[in-house]
Amino acid sequence: MTRRQVVRLAIALPILAAASLAAWIAVPVDPSLLVRQAGSGVVLLDRNGALLRSTRAADGSDARWVPLDAIDPDIIDAFVATEDKRFWEHHGVDGRAVARALKDDVRHLHVVSGASTISMQLARLITPSGKTAFGKASQVVWAWRLEAHLSKQQILEQYLNRVELGQGTIGVAAASSLYFGAPASSVSLGQAALLAGLAHAPSRDNPLTSSRRALVRRGIALTRMRRLSVARAADIERARLEPIEGSGRATTLLAPHFTTRVLAWLADSQVATARPIRTSIDLALQRQVEDEVRHTVQMLKDRGVMHAAAVVLDNTSGEVLAWVGSPDFWEPKSGQTDMVASPRQPGSALKPFLYALAFDRGFTAASILPDIPKSYPTATGPYAPRDYDRQFRGPVRAREALASSYNVPAVELASRVGTPAFLNVLHLAGFSSLDQDAEFYGLGLALGNGDVTLIELANAYRSLAAGGVWHPWTWRSAAGSQAGRRVASAAASAIVLNVLSDASARVPGFGLITPFDFPFPVAVKTGTSRHFTDNWAVGVTGRFTVAVWAGNFNGRPMQGVSGVTGAGPLLHRVVMATAQHYEPGSFATPDQLGARRATVCRLSGLLATQRCARLDEWFMAGTAPTQTDDWEHDGGVTLPDEFADWAQQNMRALVRSASGERPPAPVSRKRVADASFRVLSPLDGDRYAIPIGVDARFATIPLRAAGPGSEDVSWTVDGHPHSSERWSLVPGPHIIEAVSARRDTIRVRIAVDR
Repeated sequence: MTRRQVVRLAIALPILAAASLAAWIAVPVDPSLLVRQAGSGVVLLDRNGALLRSTRAADGSDARWVPLDAIDPDIIDAFVATEDKRFWEHHGVDGRAVARALKDDVRHLHVVSGASTISMQLARLITPSGKTAFGKASQVVWAWRLEAHLSKQQILEQYLNRVELGQGTIGVAAASSLYFGAPASSVSLGQAALLAGLAHAPSRDNPLTSSRRALVRRGIALTRMRRLSVARAADIERARLEPIEGSGRATTLLAPHFTTRVLAWLADSQVATARPIRTSIDLALQRQVEDEVRHTVQMLKDRGVMHAAAVVLDNTSGEVLAWVGSPDFWEPKSGQTDMVASPRQPGSALKPFLYALAFDRGFTAASILPDIPKSYPTATGPYAPRDYDRQFRGPVRAREALASSYNVPAVELASRVGTPAFLNVLHLAGFSSLDQDAEFYGLGLALGNGDVTLIELANAYRSLAAGGVWHPWTWRSAAGSQAGRRVASAAASAIVLNVLSDASARVPGFGLITPFDFPFPVAVKTGTSRHFTDNWAVGVTGRFTVAVWAGNFNGRPMQGVSGVTGAGPLLHRVVMATAQHYEPGSFATPDQLGARRATVCRLSGLLATQRCARLDEWFMAGTAPTQTDDWEHDGGVTLPDEFADWAQQNMRALVRSASGERPPAPVSRKRVADASFRVLSPLDGDRYAIPIGVDARFATIPLRAAGPGSEDVSWTVDGHPHSSERWSLVPGPHIIEAVSARRDTIRVRIAVDR
């Protein structure tokens, strides 16, 4: 090769190299390099963005990704001042810093400063390059390329989420949570400076390794921030006084049963979780429900109740708003048992789905069902169901049988519609835990002899509020609607909810004073398993559904605990707590879904005459009775042959209930007073107080009456007509007057304390 060729080659090679380098820099950065790889830890947030729980990756690192606008500006200023003060001016490489570094390195005869900019550090974090001369050169050209295709803000977001900050934390979000117990969006100036100081030597200078070295590094960062005037001198001095102690708080673990389930589901599905996952949990409500579960167990422990659970669902979206699996997740023996997802026998809590099926088969809320001694043949021998109180009431309307949760009528109804059909409806309603055939459960399925979970129960009741259509529930926020399936007709579902929210129909089974009195419409059902080992209660409003459980994980029976005294009070408190966050609303009324009213006799359920106590009832299209009542006549009451034997001993009580004093009560042979119209609530002389901190909408009392003419009562309060079934408390003395349909008048005086 000639000398001229050598010269030309010497000139061409740099030009060719420069052109190749320029061409390489012009190529857009591979997007995959800027995406956090799967396999990192999982971050679970509540529906409003509050941290519930985070986990570390398999290598022990804790990495969380947050957008730049969710990072406190003090953190950005601190890192720029500490790591790259001319970040906003250069294009990837700071020439002045390089010149200074070379001078220092020559003077000390070893590397003192690498002059790495934030862009160069990001290049090192996303590409395999070491600290060798070649590695530094690679970082330089990569920094140019990053600056050519990313904005300064994008580079900062990538860097602040990838920088290692000690104790396995990656990114400012993970470090803020570990060292300060705070999100990266709200740290103090001193905390921001501490994080920036860690980037120099994170494993050596972090506060959990050496608070002294962390203090020194924070001081250096604050000094550099003052030189750049990114913070006021007074604020800098106050930041220097912030204590280092107190860092390294315990890892956040909220809604523990729920988040444990979510992590298991994510692991099973092998879903990549590059960014925080926003769940449906409402942390504020979750904490209230946890408090109520603990309170319930404390109040009932003398009755042998050691555990309780609760779940709250949004009716429209199916999102889980609260999930409490036990009173204490950290209890060593059984605290991590999750009763929201553990199958147990629900008792009478399945009855509403039996009645919905029956209504779709032509039965009505006025249909007469027998509550009399009866035996059913089974493969294991005769089966003779009994009611909770061991009493028989003779003929009862379906409304009363469901609202008061009578067992004998429910078993009779199951025998008429068929257990296979009932089981099919339960499967449609999402009870996948019922995995045996109909023959296995038999007629006892009407009384809940099959195991189900609390979340299944809540979501099944939610389908009633959704017009009889079941949809899956979800643990994700804003997950979107999913395909559903019909469980029951819309009209049948509406009538079932109407029955379950009928306080008067509930009186015979539960009494006048229950925890199911709410200042807004709530459909309520309880269930108690055989041997009193499990106690359930469900409440449905227009907006949300609450399901609760009380009992013992080991199956030990409770002592004298029923739905009214066990799960009922917990249900009441959780419903009221949820109503503080979500407007309860109201579910669709039967007439909105095609049902029509008809007036029937209270005893027979047939078309009313002038001889009987009457009431209005809802009927689906084509199901209203066409036969006029022939049970009651001037000579007394004549029952169908089915009730002949029972009537011989109980006719006196039957006539009393037929008079309309109240819905049929448990039969007794004791002499009773003549029926009369009376006010049940409020009572004369009652005094009330408006609870502190309770929304005025919920500070109400019910207006209720019983007896002849109670089916149509006119109320006045202090002389003013009042059409609602509830009255809002107002301080002072008041006179409440009730006038029956027969013009009987009762006046009561009450007082509301200021």
